[in-house]
Amino acid sequence: MSEVNTLNENVLAAYLEANMAGFKGPLTATKFQGGQSNPTFKIDAVSDSYVLRRQPPGKLLKSAHAVDREYRVISALADTDVPVAHAHHLCEDPEIIGSMFYLMEFCDGNIHWASKLDGASSNQKRAHMYDEMNRVLAAIHSVDLEKPGLLDFGRPGNYYQRQFDRWSSQYRASEMGVIAEMDQLINWLGENIPIDDGKVSLVHGDYRLDNLMYSKDDHQIIAVLDWELSTLGHPYADLAYQCMGLRLPVREIKNVMSGLDGIDAQALGIPSEREYVAKYCQRMGIDKIDNWNFYLAFSCFRLAAITQGVAKRGVDGNASSQAALGYGEMVKPLAVMGLDISKTKD
Repeated sequence: MSEVNTLNENVLAAYLEANMAGFKGPLTATKFQGGQSNPTFKIDAVSDSYVLRRQPPGKLLKSAHAVDREYRVISALADTDVPVAHAHHLCEDPEIIGSMFYLMEFCDGNIHWASKLDGASSNQKRAHMYDEMNRVLAAIHSVDLEKPGLLDFGRPGNYYQRQFDRWSSQYRASEMGVIAEMDQLINWLGENIPIDDGKVSLVHGDYRLDNLMYSKDDHQIIAVLDWELSTLGHPYADLAYQCMGLRLPVREIKNVMSGLDGIDAQALGIPSEREYVAKYCQRMGIDKIDNWNFYLAFSCFRLAAITQGVAKRGVDGNASSQAALGYGEMVKPLAVMGLDISKTKD
């Protein structure tokens, strides 16, 4: 098996016994299936069960796969209203298992992959689960950055300009052919970045249904997962990204973002985008959101850049799943979607 899919269990156990309080081996490591970013393993040891997140081995794009940032933010959020797994240990030495990694608590709950929540017991349950998503997102954006020591977790101000520069650069670095629609979208976004309004909060960066773990009865979210892209930024970025995802086609493929396009959401008890945004605004004390279509179109662009990077890693052989190569097929449709949004009124 490739290095990205395996761990040296004996070496890892010896390291953790020497460096992590309370850890007792031996251990077995089982890779979670799917996932395109940081390879993730369940660690079953004598002391407990854990989750290990590591950087993929090999050459990586600058600032990508920041597991150290994940570790820092979930550690900082431990005493806030944001539900996260307990962070146990960060190893920055790539010599131990071949790349930086950290261990966190194994949370036993439900992860839902389909936005239509067809496994939910009733429309009322679906409505509650979406409201819980909304509540937790508002909690993330309401974190007092000073108390958990996150004031320096990112550069405040001009978030969209900086994100546009970053993801344009990342896209060009992983580009494998010309996609005219992506070039057009990049040009439009560059010419329409809103004037910075001064809003700064913690942002998750990949806030969507399958990065949330619900309790076994689906009543509450017990852990927000995958903080790799978190930073200080504009709170509307998370909200627009989630809403953009819900505009995507319904997909039955695990680990691929599945939306609600073509689904009668109201018939399932799922709020409309307008209702979901209104509830968020109510929780955050906001009257309305201007430039909404820019935020949605930008989310399409950003996801397209991310998926292009996944596809490039698949070609280079250091992606965490064999499905990585297929991600390149998503770039053009996302760019087209972003362009279509850019041509509509808020």
